[in-house]
Amino acid sequence: MGKSLSFLDKSFWLTESDANPKHVGCLQLLAMPEGVDGKNYLTQLYGEVKAFSRACPPFNCRVKTVLGYPIGLQPVKSLQMDYHVQLHQVNSIDDKVALDNFVARIHESRLDSDKPLWQYHFIYDGKSNLFAIYARVHHLYGDGATLVRWFQGGYLPEAQNESFLPVWAVKRMRKRRPKAKLWRRVLASIKNFLHITIDLIVIFVRLFLKIIRINSHYMPIPFTGTNTLLTGQVKAGRAVATMDLDFERVKAVAKRTRSSANEVLLCAFDIGVHRLLQDNGHVFKKALFTNIPINLRKPGEKTSGNKIAIVPVQLAHGEQDPYLRLRQIIINHRIVKYAAQNAHPGSFSAYTIVIQSIALVFELLRMSSVVKPIANVLVSNIPGPREVRYLKDSKLLACYPISTMTPGGGVNITLMTYAGKANVGMVCCNKNIKSLQPLADYFAEAFSMLEASLDDPTLSIEDIGEHSNDSPVSIVSDE
Repeated sequence: MGKSLSFLDKSFWLTESDANPKHVGCLQLLAMPEGVDGKNYLTQLYGEVKAFSRACPPFNCRVKTVLGYPIGLQPVKSLQMDYHVQLHQVNSIDDKVALDNFVARIHESRLDSDKPLWQYHFIYDGKSNLFAIYARVHHLYGDGATLVRWFQGGYLPEAQNESFLPVWAVKRMRKRRPKAKLWRRVLASIKNFLHITIDLIVIFVRLFLKIIRINSHYMPIPFTGTNTLLTGQVKAGRAVATMDLDFERVKAVAKRTRSSANEVLLCAFDIGVHRLLQDNGHVFKKALFTNIPINLRKPGEKTSGNKIAIVPVQLAHGEQDPYLRLRQIIINHRIVKYAAQNAHPGSFSAYTIVIQSIALVFELLRMSSVVKPIANVLVSNIPGPREVRYLKDSKLLACYPISTMTPGGGVNITLMTYAGKANVGMVCCNKNIKSLQPLADYFAEAFSMLEASLDDPTLSIEDIGEHSNDSPVSIVSDE
């Protein structure tokens, strides 16, 4: 009997197309043990990993469908390991931009729907002691929190030459909870449905009040974002860029500004995206928006599948002082966070499905370039391992998450913390922008400027690319 799927899980299958595949990826950079021959070591490791042809759920399951509609996951008799585990040789692993471009070409293609929906690509150059693994898994299997938890299970806290298991061969024990009586389950379902219905009514009433300017302190109104060359109809082709940031510095800035690490990162990304768009001739008269995924699991909950909501947050506008832009983002982010905390967890998941379904209709009708987007960028932060990890006896140096595209386009930026570092992966449709490397550079510069502005209030962003007809005077201004 195959594993059942939630409607949110199924949505990633139903919304997939050749132009917009729905898998998520992870580019891992690893160092071989000292004193080994790089080519021989990697070839041997590849053969050893490929030999694990017995997988555990969901990595041994394909999607079972009826008339194209997914109804569950069904185990396959055997895995075609030549498809699931592949080996590639490139000119230089040290060439970060070339490696990002190579991974982008793999990332843009769909996974084979007739097979279990995952692949591992080993990448090496035969010269250095570095190699990379690009792993990709369909979003239907789980969200970021789920996939990172599985990923950690396939890596070791210490180097080993012998016993190890790749992530698809790791057994995940699930606690079997006793089933409640039927009448209790029916009552719980009715209660849950009523909670969600009432909360959804409240959400849409408050959005309507914001539209008619009665209450402006609420979440952004859907489909009121700004059209840019990054948004619109998602087409085939991807641009990928990766970068690193010292996460201890991020936490230090957050502590000094009484903000969260997420809010600090949002501010730096906001400045970086503005500068990238300014390079391409875009100026703005209102703030951009970001989509923020919210993990709806309770503390300690280890359920699989997708249990998230995606809500828009307004970014900053009208200030060239990085610190003042951060204060704007803190206020806007906490308005949305407060709304989410005071609603039933399933309500925001339902709200996500409603809004994203409308966006999907626009995408299917090829109208995404005509209507305004929900957001201009999606930013998510995934906590990863705090300690260094190993694949057998190879040291994991970095782990860059590379996500999928939402309907309406934009840039999807995902950050994973690992061993004190923030590994950042960025992806967008490359129909108008061929490289995201400038965004990676701008993000690093924006964070450094934000950090420095805490002690030097004269610092400003001269090329932010914003026009404001009626910017309010700041309460800290001398004017």
